[in-house]
Amino acid sequence: MRKHKWTNALLTLLIAMVVLTACGGGNGGGSAAAPDAAKDGGAAAETGGKTLTIANATDIESFDPHNNNNTASEAVLVNVFDYLLKNDGGADKVPGLATSWEQVDDTTWRFKLREGVTFHNGDPFTAEDVKFTIERVAKDSTLKQHSYFKNIAEVKVVDEHTADIVTNGPDPLLLNRLSKMGAGILPAKYIQENGMEAFLKQPVGTGPYKFSKWLKDDRVELIKNDSYFGGQPKWDSVVFRVIPEASTRVSELLAGGVDIISGVPSTDISRIESADGKKIVKTPTQRVLQLILRHTAGTATADPKVREAIDLAIDKQGIVDSIAGGAGIVTRTSVTPGNFGADPSLYKQTLYDQEKAKQLLKEAGYPDGGPELTLSVSSQYKEQAEVVAAMLDQTGFKINLDVLEPSAFSERYSSKSFKEIFMIGIGNSLFDASNNYTRYLLEEAKGETDYNNPEVEKLLQSALVNMEPAAREKEYRQVQQILAEERPAVYLYQMEGVYGTDARVNFQPRSDELFYAEEIAPAAE
Repeated sequence: MRKHKWTNALLTLLIAMVVLTACGGGNGGGSAAAPDAAKDGGAAAETGGKTLTIANATDIESFDPHNNNNTASEAVLVNVFDYLLKNDGGADKVPGLATSWEQVDDTTWRFKLREGVTFHNGDPFTAEDVKFTIERVAKDSTLKQHSYFKNIAEVKVVDEHTADIVTNGPDPLLLNRLSKMGAGILPAKYIQENGMEAFLKQPVGTGPYKFSKWLKDDRVELIKNDSYFGGQPKWDSVVFRVIPEASTRVSELLAGGVDIISGVPSTDISRIESADGKKIVKTPTQRVLQLILRHTAGTATADPKVREAIDLAIDKQGIVDSIAGGAGIVTRTSVTPGNFGADPSLYKQTLYDQEKAKQLLKEAGYPDGGPELTLSVSSQYKEQAEVVAAMLDQTGFKINLDVLEPSAFSERYSSKSFKEIFMIGIGNSLFDASNNYTRYLLEEAKGETDYNNPEVEKLLQSALVNMEPAAREKEYRQVQQILAEERPAVYLYQMEGVYGTDARVNFQPRSDELFYAEEIAPAAE
């Protein structure tokens, strides 16, 4: 991959800054971690308790599985709320609260439900709960998961343990929808009698772990469900701690305050690997780091030459090699291998031509340097954003870097109030191309990118109801080729999940980045 001297020097400088920050965090965080280790009862704590403690960069949005829209939320909530179906770690479906399912016709699927299941408050799980849950998320347009379920017309209760889910038209994605956040089954009777506000204060599901405590932006505490239909849970309690700073997460792991940490910086990998009783585990994820660009009339990024210049100005492989420590694969698409509709011709591909980027800016009417743009980013991707901003500055752009705390970024994201560019890592729990491209439908794009292409609209709308897999796959590949040229997003690289763990736990990360506590065992088991 061709590189320029300025790029290497810049990346070296930024890496040095990151290393200094990480070392500083380690020195300052160690003494404070020991009390937390005892308090949380992590597997590494002297008590040897059956508490699993996991540290993430961001908190959940709420305990309403229908009103969350990020992987960090789903990673926690899957332990409290069960789905009718589960992903087996990939795209294949396995039984959850449904033991079997069959397609009755183009618009109806029948589900046989597991018997003998109770919610955490003792209420029995029945088809009425399925009807209440699915119709709620399908009909309430204010819920963040509504767009995934709005095609569902109704749920018919056949008998206590049989339900028919009826869609407004053919839906090739129904099983995918029912195995992701938004399909977490809620207790109908409990909510109808007590109200949603009471439920959110004391949430109830059927999962292996029950709600104990939520201290916003600090931690979620769960305790085992002794009545879980899958048998006795492995852990007495599970704690999800919110630690935004990567260096602090590393310090907590090294001090024994947590058992697993996500998002380990490349500069801290050797530090963890050299520590006694600690290790690094990795896996490719569904997540693609990308820049979302406004097409809104009047913004500089509405000009296709400006968007192309942004793409060509960024040395993606340089970022992967230096900032990500090689843990990533460059791409011009967000549909990665293993997802339905992936286009391999755009995967492992990148464009990097700084001189052409400068020429494009001149053609766009910026002979003396590019326009002034604001790039917003969550603090968890701060280092990557700093490098991207520097590369764009070097090309002639004037970049205002807007670094937000994760909760503030989430609020801005939900309100669609970013300026010209925002950086985000987007996962794909649907394991289908539609999850990546629904945002470019005309109605969904309003206020965010304002992207509008009638051909893309036609292809995407057709793919949402196309029951012929080969034809549907072709439609998504056409969409990817168009988006690669029109650039409502500039895709940087597929991210690899890098986790630090205590050797006392056996943890194999999933590509969907979810933490099923029942898949994580004490090392002695």
